[in-house]
Amino acid sequence: MKKILTAVTTEALSGIELFNGLSLHDRKLIANKCKGFKFDANNTIMSYNDTCSDVYFILSGKVRITIYSLSGKEITFRDQNAGEMFGEIAAIDNKPRSAHAVALSETRIAVMSAKNFLWALQLYPSMMARTLERLANLVRSLSERVIEFSSLGVKNRIHVELLRLAWQNMDSVNRAMISPAPKHLEIASRISTHREAITRELNELISSGLIQKGKNRLIINDVVKLENMVRDVTATYKK
Repeated sequence: MKKILTAVTTEALSGIELFNGLSLHDRKLIANKCKGFKFDANNTIMSYNDTCSDVYFILSGKVRITIYSLSGKEITFRDQNAGEMFGEIAAIDNKPRSAHAVALSETRIAVMSAKNFLWALQLYPSMMARTLERLANLVRSLSERVIEFSSLGVKNRIHVELLRLAWQNMDSVNRAMISPAPKHLEIASRISTHREAITRELNELISSGLIQKGKNRLIINDVVKLENMVRDVTATYKK
């Protein structure tokens, strides 16, 4: 694990969603409770089953939360961007890590001990409320994934994942530009299938005109049509 110790400033913490609404003085108190680290791309930030219970705040860069099956297959849970946090579950229940976290690009992280994190939650009700909301969203997201895996075929799961990516990368009312384009293996790891299935379905969607490929980008030309395709098989799927 290659990491470089860096400073955590009050200004750097202003971009963290959990600290929205805190005064400059309060963010200074938080900054004094954190340590800063910079990770190179592809470096591990935390590992599955680690007993460390620190909480991580992404100051810049991007992090992938993932796990590996017993056969060595990578299963991706989600990607997280600057302003987000991860690791709070272990801080709350004091149990080993349930996933790996890997830097996808050069990433700066502010790290807070579980003890200080719980102290801050008790001191600042807004932080407590945002943490509870985040945990509720995680439960809902995981519930949706369980339903997808148990009720949808591979083709439909691909459409659902493309729709998630589209909603995160809208560049007009009905079009999304995903850049950089996700690798086929990355999509496969998110929906528990193989790369060949992704390639086959994307080629079909390209032939139909729904999506197109550019230089390291994937364009979804009709997001509403994709939404309707997803809702036709999921019935209750919502943005």
